[in-house]
Amino acid sequence: MIVMIAAAAENNALGKDNAMLWHLPDDFKRFKALTTGHHIIMGRKTFESFPKPLPNRTHVIITKQKDYQPEGCIVVNSIEAAIAACPGDEDAFVIGGGQIYELALPLTDKIELTRVHGTFEADAYFPVFTTEEWELTDEEFHDTDEKHKYSFTYQTFIRK
Repeated sequence: MIVMIAAAAENNALGKDNAMLWHLPDDFKRFKALTTGHHIIMGRKTFESFPKPLPNRTHVIITKQKDYQPEGCIVVNSIEAAIAACPGDEDAFVIGGGQIYELALPLTDKIELTRVHGTFEADAYFPVFTTEEWELTDEEFHDTDEKHKYSFTYQTFIRK
């Protein structure tokens, strides 16, 4: 199954200048719990935004750079090649950025979306999808607190 996992604002903002727009520790914990032990598919810029590779995950990086080869990562040049690089993984996770999400949407079976309640200025956006194609199967609201400046809702969508 191909699963897109993202945190996006109500205006679909994902990030700006290759950085996230919010800090939500509970969302990081959920991301880790869902993706650990799986392949994570991302663009080069998303990979380079990490201080180091994420532990206990197989990194699949999509780039057009022919000589790009970070240690311990699988490097491909298309979303189709990235998916093909995940044989036998029950859930391969597409983790960004905006262009990669756009390419992956038609090939995706499930979306794990953290909807951050607010609108933000951004240069990367999550693609628009409709309830005609996707069914909301689970939803869990989290209010603001001392660790979370913004409220958010975990949403799970399955392709109809």
